[in-house]
Amino acid sequence: MLYPLAKLPPLDLVRGFVAVGRRMSITLAAQDLHVTQSAVSRQIRALEAHLGVPLLVRGFRSVSFTSEGAQLFRMADVWLSQLGDLTEQLRAPERRTPVTVTTTIGVASLWLLPRLGEFQAAHPHIDVRVAADNRLIDIDRESVDIAIRYSPRDMVPDGAVWLFGESVVPVAHPS
Repeated sequence: MLYPLAKLPPLDLVRGFVAVGRRMSITLAAQDLHVTQSAVSRQIRALEAHLGVPLLVRGFRSVSFTSEGAQLFRMADVWLSQLGDLTEQLRAPERRTPVTVTTTIGVASLWLLPRLGEFQAAHPHIDVRVAADNRLIDIDRESVDIAIRYSPRDMVPDGAVWLFGESVVPVAHPS
């Protein structure tokens, strides 16, 4: 049976408690959390009130755990470390290979972009960047990996791949 989430102590209170436990100092915990000493003290008191047991024995410029505090610290420190590791994994962008494709505005909007979603779903490790521009470019001088352009067959550069032909038809109003 799952423990009701509403009964768990707020994460910020547990975080404050673990920070104190790691440094055994409210002052140093406050520095680590970038808050005031009184804010950390309030967090500890609120956590103790929430749980209904004392967690720390406060001395003159010192703190130590009660048995309940030591037990909570052992579990919560591991849990927060695991949560921190997971957070790092989720935040770190997966290493994706960037591929820059340049093409004309028409090809980008009418042919490339409608197909891009399916390509990215099949190849999530490739970060496709599209540069739509009608000017002719020198692929070696510009930082592009693939250039898609219209070209007469007799002007196709070496290494080019023919993708498709096109039909040009006049379109006019019947009148």
